[in-house]
Amino acid sequence: MRTAAIELARFKITINAVLPGTVLTEGLSDLDQAYIDTIAASIPLKRLGTVGEIGHAVAFLASEEAGFMTGQTLVVDGGQTLPESLQALES
Repeated sequence: MRTAAIELARFKITINAVLPGTVLTEGLSDLDQAYIDTIAASIPLKRLGTVGEIGHAVAFLASEEAGFMTGQTLVVDGGQTLPESLQALES
């Protein structure tokens, strides 16, 4: 992605990525609610993301407001990648 951003910048094309965390989708419908709750407990915001929240991030990157961004990854994960361990969330 970063290499593409460099190569396409001369054509005024921006290349960015959205890195979603765990999102509540129909693909999770077969999972037990207790398991979903366990996943949510490991996320600092204590919930799974929504498809709409990921869509908002994509819409932003496609907008003129993001026109000066290229080669970036927008992490939309409720802080899921922040803690080093579950114990960090408990303190």
